[in-house]
Amino acid sequence: MIRPAEPDDVPALVEMVYELADFERARDLCHLSEVQLRAALFGPSPAVFCHVAVVDGAPAGMALWFLTYSTWEGVHGVYLEDLYVRPAARGRGTGKALLAALAAVCVAHGYRRLEWGVLDWNPARQFYEHLGAEPKSEWVPYRLSGAPLEALAASAGAPTS
Repeated sequence: MIRPAEPDDVPALVEMVYELADFERARDLCHLSEVQLRAALFGPSPAVFCHVAVVDGAPAGMALWFLTYSTWEGVHGVYLEDLYVRPAARGRGTGKALLAALAAVCVAHGYRRLEWGVLDWNPARQFYEHLGAEPKSEWVPYRLSGAPLEALAASAGAPTS
């Protein structure tokens, strides 16, 4: 069963984020807390959303996502930040069901894109391509964080909210 996340799911969702960080060999970079995720998903103005796969009565997978906007399309899209299925629930269609739920969100709201990133060594790439997803090799992702982000922000002078 796939359903939107509920507040009681937050501890399991945080656990799954850390399990994903372990898989991606980057646990030391993961700092998410239950308080942060609860506020992001269920605060007064949520900007992050999540669908949960429930298997045998317990959360067994998740799709954590947010809206994007395409100036070329003129509509929103969905960016899948994290897709994770616990090992015991793999091979049962759980990942496909989570992606299908997000595709249904897109279609229901007129969003034209469902996008995500995947590590180049992740074997899930074959699964995504089997569904018809195409890698976008012509776009190179960039990230600004830490000291370079702070330095650039300081160059703006006064804060611009």
